[in-house]
Amino acid sequence: MKRIFAATLAAVFVLAGCTQTNTTSGTGATAIPGNGAAETVSGPVTNRVNSFTQPHVLRYATGEDVSSLNPHLAQQTTLGLMSSLTMAWLIKWDQHNNAIPELATEVPTKQNGGVSKDGLTITYHLRKGVKWSDGAPFNADDVVFSTRTVLNPANNEVSRLGWDHIAKIDEPNKYTVVYHLSKPYSPFVETFFSSAAGNPCVLPAHLLAQYPNINQVSYNALPIGIGPFKYQRWDRASRVVMVPNPLYFRGVPRLQRVVFDIIQDRNTILAELQAKSLDLWYPVPGNYLARAKAIPGFTIVRQPSYNFNHLDFNLTRPRVSDPVVRQALRLALDRATIWHKIAHNVGYLQEEPAPHTAPYYDPNIKMTPFDIAQANALLDKNGWVRGPDGIRAKNGVKLSNLEYVTATGTPDTDLQIEMIRSWWKQIGVSFLVKHYPAPLLFEPMQSGGIINGSKFDIVGFAWGLDPVGDFSTIYGCNSVPPAGQNDLHWCNPKANRAMLDLYSQYDQAGRNKDDAIMMEQLASDVPTIVINAREDIYVVNRDLHNFRPNGVSQFDDFMNVDI
Repeated sequence: MKRIFAATLAAVFVLAGCTQTNTTSGTGATAIPGNGAAETVSGPVTNRVNSFTQPHVLRYATGEDVSSLNPHLAQQTTLGLMSSLTMAWLIKWDQHNNAIPELATEVPTKQNGGVSKDGLTITYHLRKGVKWSDGAPFNADDVVFSTRTVLNPANNEVSRLGWDHIAKIDEPNKYTVVYHLSKPYSPFVETFFSSAAGNPCVLPAHLLAQYPNINQVSYNALPIGIGPFKYQRWDRASRVVMVPNPLYFRGVPRLQRVVFDIIQDRNTILAELQAKSLDLWYPVPGNYLARAKAIPGFTIVRQPSYNFNHLDFNLTRPRVSDPVVRQALRLALDRATIWHKIAHNVGYLQEEPAPHTAPYYDPNIKMTPFDIAQANALLDKNGWVRGPDGIRAKNGVKLSNLEYVTATGTPDTDLQIEMIRSWWKQIGVSFLVKHYPAPLLFEPMQSGGIINGSKFDIVGFAWGLDPVGDFSTIYGCNSVPPAGQNDLHWCNPKANRAMLDLYSQYDQAGRNKDDAIMMEQLASDVPTIVINAREDIYVVNRDLHNFRPNGVSQFDDFMNVDI
């Protein structure tokens, strides 16, 4: 089921772009000079430079509220960050986005015998002597139970893609779990209880096995995990507080307290930084970068991201079901101007979703130019006729009042939307904007979520991708909610075949060929418009040390972080 992280758009959330690009002819992504590997904030905590620093207490701001603390039931970026610190994972990810063992003793591969030659058997060996943060022992029972939790149709899991390949699970002893698959599934390393890409965690069987489902259990509000930190409290819509887990098998982290402040208005976050009430802000939109740089006592960490900002079209809605309309809307979208005026030249401008630093990035996919005249000509040619009010219509379908949904508290995104409105008006298209709180926007379909419930024509937000390039959970034909996260309802046979073929590719070169086919079809059909690839920006208290975020699970390496 691998889930892909969703995040609210910051001008489509942490808006990204690239070096200045000609708007009439596009190429692949161009990196901003000086961008590359992340800067590292490192060193011992001695001689603190800021009087406002609270020793060993990290105060972090996120512009996104969460609906649950259980990553089985939600897949937001903010929840992923918190879950990296607190929950139980078989696999985590290092600074270079490589898989590393956490509760597993090694990452299963064909080379070490963890994956059978035919790809149908996967064996995880588990660490011994590990305890949950409440003191109960961890063993294979928890992994088996958690797998069955994902597969239980009564649970509101965001997706079961990949997990539906499991034909049988064996527990030969308390520290070995063997998955028998009905067909190969090479992205299992990212999917089966990995901290990357918004996946479900291992759950404590001793606390949850008694329930028919986990949807409404009190556990979701203050879950027990196996991480360097444990949850102390969750003040809904306000903050989440974590403290060290003294039972964590790797030892006790240096930080004594981590506070996630939920501040949904970015201007308020900036004011809190200026008031020295915070130590860390991520993700930071590009149009806040200059102001953040000017705040004394802070530094900026920048690195290429595995997230991309986009507009999705709901293909079940008649007004955007015609690919000609979507192609025209893309032609009438000046992404270079958005990058320059909203993103303040931060990030990478590109047509494809793959990050330019990922092994599956395809430099052959070129940018579509901004061309209002061509967009109008395309609509004229295909029978979309302007009425007296300037709005186009065809066969009784009028391109007016399209429902454009977005998150509350994002003034940069709102500014971008008004720019888009002005361009699309020139081709005879109008829309209405509806704002929703982030938890409601990203709720599962079963809980009334706006995106997963298909309650939109157009929506803008960001996806976070995985290290190998499995797009099937957001673009696969079988991934329409509640089975997955294909909120587009896009089903392209050629792209779908490529995504399914990737499952049998255990080498990255083979995966790259499949990804190229999928992304070419995506660019042709335009069920989504990639606004840009993001650059991760962090505003960091200069007293914060040993902070080394990666691109896919930014808070996995927090044992030595201190302030």
